[in-house]
Amino acid sequence: MSSPIILALDTKDVEVAANWIEISRDSINHYKIGLEFFLKHGVSTIKELKKRFDFELFLDLKLYDIPNTVKGAVESIADLSPKFLTVHAAGGAAMIKSACSALPNGSITAVTVLTSFTEDAFANLGYKSSIENTVKMWAKSAIDAGATSIVCSPFEAAMIRQISDSITIITPGVRVEGDDVGDQARVMTPKMAITNGADFVVIGRSITSQWNESATAMQSKISTILESINN
Repeated sequence: MSSPIILALDTKDVEVAANWIEISRDSINHYKIGLEFFLKHGVSTIKELKKRFDFELFLDLKLYDIPNTVKGAVESIADLSPKFLTVHAAGGAAMIKSACSALPNGSITAVTVLTSFTEDAFANLGYKSSIENTVKMWAKSAIDAGATSIVCSPFEAAMIRQISDSITIITPGVRVEGDDVGDQARVMTPKMAITNGADFVVIGRSITSQWNESATAMQSKISTILESINN
């Protein structure tokens, strides 16, 4: 099965995460586990989930530290065999090279400018370049350093695709039309993100919020999103 959706398991509850995987696994085979789950449950619980459901892991830790520390952190979780492991592109080439050396069988995934940033908020941090130019610069540096996947907003996906035909592009900041954008600022629909060059779209609340109604409602939302992408 090949699906462009990475379902975000944004919960601290193990059984909730397991339910979401069970409900969606006929349509989705990539799942994002982030800091809130990782910090509460650690490596062992993620191993148990992977053994139980046999899915592709997108481990979203956004590592950012000096090269040696990041290398050690990657070594600490390497036996989880993440398909994708995120580090901050702003950490620089040496940090990314160190991360890549510690995960030879996985894809170090460089996160560029977070999708929660507007241009004004980004400039207020002291950045002189626009978000687009910064993403371009960070992505080029990360790819040269060995990163094989990039996280960017849907608005930068086409530009990243021009930089590299082979890089895997993953876009958060994706919402189904009509859904609440929440804390995201640079948002497109899944169809628009894929059309712009993304290989995967990370979707959480647009899908998982339907679970409050029923498993059927959640499955129906996934089907609707996949149909919108494919049509």
